[in-house]
Amino acid sequence: QLQASGGGLVQPGGSLRLSCSASGLTLDYYAIAWNRKTLGKQREVVATITSDGVTYYADSVKVRFRISRDGAKNTVYLQMDSLEVEDTGVYTCGVDFSGDDRYVWGQGTQVTVSS
Repeated sequence: QLQASGGGLVQPGGSLRLSCSASGLTLDYYAIAWNRKTLGKQREVVATITSDGVTYYADSVKVRFRISRDGAKNTVYLQMDSLEVEDTGVYTCGVDFSGDDRYVWGQGTQVTVSS
């Protein structure tokens, strides 16, 4: 079961690091994605990382966000810098068990960017 954590309230221009952890599952074996649901917009995949470490970023977060793994902690991180009000939303992590970009999503964490 996947669990996202690390969300909270931050001012514009600030940073947060989200964590995606799992019980009974070794995340290193699978591609992991972060998506978000922001106000007034459709759900969007913002970053992915394959089991080989290849990363992808949506244009909306490229340069500002970074996805990474820590195998020893069985955790995938989403480092978010230069946060904008438009980044406010619920962030969820997912795992691609089948290798065909179909993710199973876990519990999300709320990120609020506000002054």
